[in-house]
Amino acid sequence: MTALLQFDKVDAFYGAAHILHGLTLHVNAGERVALIGRNGVGKSTLVNTILGLASLRGGSIRLGECTLTRPRTYIAAQHGISVVPQGRRIVANLTVQENLRLGAATGRKGHWTQAEVYKLFPILQERADTPGTALSGGQQQMLAVGRALMANPTLLLLDEPSEGLAPVVIDHLAVIFDHVAAQGTALLLIEQNMSLVVRVAERYCAMAKGAVVAEGLVRAHGIGELHRHVMV
Repeated sequence: MTALLQFDKVDAFYGAAHILHGLTLHVNAGERVALIGRNGVGKSTLVNTILGLASLRGGSIRLGECTLTRPRTYIAAQHGISVVPQGRRIVANLTVQENLRLGAATGRKGHWTQAEVYKLFPILQERADTPGTALSGGQQQMLAVGRALMANPTLLLLDEPSEGLAPVVIDHLAVIFDHVAAQGTALLLIEQNMSLVVRVAERYCAMAKGAVVAEGLVRAHGIGELHRHVMV
């Protein structure tokens, strides 16, 4: 089986700072994988390397059959990779529906249309003409997820989606992510909230010092065992 995403012994840098050290990881079609680890171990750098925001200086990254020689955001999008970034990054001067339309700019066709996103998040339809940054934190995260889905990805990268959200909103997101996965979209969930990890992911990879140091099936490990990978 060809992986949707394959990191093979990747070294990545921000300037002179060496962040990823021989990182190897893969996500297959339809998989739900959690990437866990303490703050500062390089989890978000994995995403940034795919997008060309960190410098790839060793190893290889493959998106399906395509090997990335110079990773760029638009290349990832063309190959079905969509990102819900840490901090949401809602465009301040655009309305909810305008933010959603940004996600459709790749032109990829599939299940996810604006109407389907509104079914998933009815509050976004109610506030379609509201500036995106006027929404609550939970609603902004819904918008960020909806915008990413509008690209009809084969793989959705979720970077700390529970950050700063109330437990009731996190519970709602867990249901949403299950629904998205049921449509056939693979998930790579970068997360420190182990309650969300055990509800969404089937497999986990734990990072430390810029590399994957442990992996396995989520159901084979208790939440306490998983949590030790994120404890300071």
